[in-house]
Amino acid sequence: MTEIQVGTEAADAASRSPQTPAIELDEVVKEYVSHGEVVQAVKGVTLTIAEGEFFSLLGPSGCGKTTTMRMIAGFEDPSRGNVRLHGQDVTNVPPNRRDVNMVFQSYALFPHMNVWENVAFGLRRKKVAEAEIKRRVGEILEIVDLTGREKRRPREMSGGQQQRVALARALVNNPRALLLDEPLGALDLKLRQAMQIELKRIQREVGITFVYVTHDQSEALTMSDRIAVMNDGMVEQLGTPREIYERPATAFVAGFIGTSNLLSGTVDCLRSGFAVLRLGDEDQVLAEGGSFSAGEPIAITVRPEKIGISTEEPTGDLSIVRGIVSEVVYLGLYNSYTVSLAQGAEVTVFQQNALDSTSTAERGDAVWLSWRPQHSYAIGS
Repeated sequence: MTEIQVGTEAADAASRSPQTPAIELDEVVKEYVSHGEVVQAVKGVTLTIAEGEFFSLLGPSGCGKTTTMRMIAGFEDPSRGNVRLHGQDVTNVPPNRRDVNMVFQSYALFPHMNVWENVAFGLRRKKVAEAEIKRRVGEILEIVDLTGREKRRPREMSGGQQQRVALARALVNNPRALLLDEPLGALDLKLRQAMQIELKRIQREVGITFVYVTHDQSEALTMSDRIAVMNDGMVEQLGTPREIYERPATAFVAGFIGTSNLLSGTVDCLRSGFAVLRLGDEDQVLAEGGSFSAGEPIAITVRPEKIGISTEEPTGDLSIVRGIVSEVVYLGLYNSYTVSLAQGAEVTVFQQNALDSTSTAERGDAVWLSWRPQHSYAIGS
């Protein structure tokens, strides 16, 4: 268990100022030498994470998110750049002197110890008084909903319960930030979804900064106050879950966060502040998201749930395209339609099954797709 020692009372007071970010990364670079060549795993990442924030690093395997977290923890040294915790430069400070704890996907619980002993282990190593250990362990077990299970050993517990023991063991040391590296990856889907809500509840109750690494976009959207989407060692977009989902900055973000449709073309004209993209003689897409001029190439993204599907031509100032239904899949809550456009593009449409399971259209039907202009967003090609 780790801690950082601050040299003076003045410095300590400054580090605890509510205006001081919990974590700052300033142009952090991590390089490795592989087969005689220098490889950049992290490429100049700059981030500011607020005190008490639930912040997620999201991206595919190999994008640099875990390496970034390990530099925050001190397990990796930046090749260039600086790491600050609560206003203090800790770039060259070893892990055992940083006031952060880390929780891994493998819980690393001591199998011969019961829940109480596992959680109290770090406090006993610090030689905390027994009365204080009893108080703090009792409080944290109540927060993670393990009261009454103190005598159980890890093998007697479910995966979700073991995860809560690992969390309690990290939180009982009162770290200023908790780093979580894909901690739910070993759980089955239903338990993982339940633990997402549980983790957010625990974070709100203890009020400390959580930094969460995941490749699962639903986890990040469910729990995070803000998300940094990483790709190839860089941050592609930083924002709230709603901002990233509704207004993806790049084609990568649009495709990685949920399901998205990308339509490419050139601007035909500008109308009432929207760019008009024509895909065919009767097809038009209206999009916001930038200052464009006629003839400029752009890419449009629109989410499947924003699109209406009908066998009759819609009316109004809408984005409207025509196509043929190539696939219909019943998914319980909604039907998923794949519609092939004349230009060769395929569009996915989600239609909620609000009243019954009857499909609006069947495979082979000619259909109209429509959506409001503000639901298609130009991201540039």
